Amino acid sequence: MFWLREHRERAEYWDGFRDQTTVALGISAWGLMTGVAMVKSGLSVVEAVLMTLIVYAGSAQLAAVPMIASGAPMWVILAAAFCVNLRFVVFSAHLRPYLMHLPRWRRLVSGYVTGDLSYVFFAKRYAKPGETPDELLGQQSYLMGNCAVNYLAWMTASLVGILLANAIPTHWGLGFAGILALLGVLSSLASSPLRIVSAGVAGAAAVAAYALPLKLNILVAIASAVAICLVMERRDPTVPGGRHV
Repeated sequence: MFWLREHRERAEYWDGFRDQTTVALGISAWGLMTGVAMVKSGLSVVEAVLMTLIVYAGSAQLAAVPMIASGAPMWVILAAAFCVNLRFVVFSAHLRPYLMHLPRWRRLVSGYVTGDLSYVFFAKRYAKPGETPDELLGQQSYLMGNCAVNYLAWMTASLVGILLANAIPTHWGLGFAGILALLGVLSSLASSPLRIVSAGVAGAAAVAAYALPLKLNILVAIASAVAICLVMERRDPTVPGGRHV
């Protein structure tokens, strides 16, 4: 399509492409673990492939899969996925000035393909929206370069994990490897006191509420972390990292 070719012809696209390749291996590892986890939890190959292609949200998929396997009600699954993905509301609010001039369908596509690390790289590079159409186009091209690598790394690895899941012995400890991969992502995102506190509270709440049925401890953990962050921000609006938890 013309608009994609327009981005690929700019240097900013390839800058974003190169930046995202530095974390592509980690994204692939996470995607592989998610693909394996979906099939091991009882989803069919077709269901897992459709979930990967449609949802395209590793944390939401990992939150939903054990609930699906345990037979949790649909509202619990949807609520957990919604809560886990609330951070994208913050991402989209921040990106709005950069993309608001685009047609709605292009904004929707940009929102769909933007992942956590794509947003992180973009926010680090561009502190404010461009002042001219050419600057705005350059910023969009950088974001699309980031998203291209993120999408390809995730989808390829996740589909490979789905196809090979039944051939991978459970005793290989892939579940633990997936936990380690997520801990790595968590550690990289815990970049402010507020984020560290929220992660600690969420972890403690999840353990304390582990006995709840239907994996409701996940919802308890999310609600507890959000509540403590809101309280801390209200008491001290200047707390570092408060606006981007």
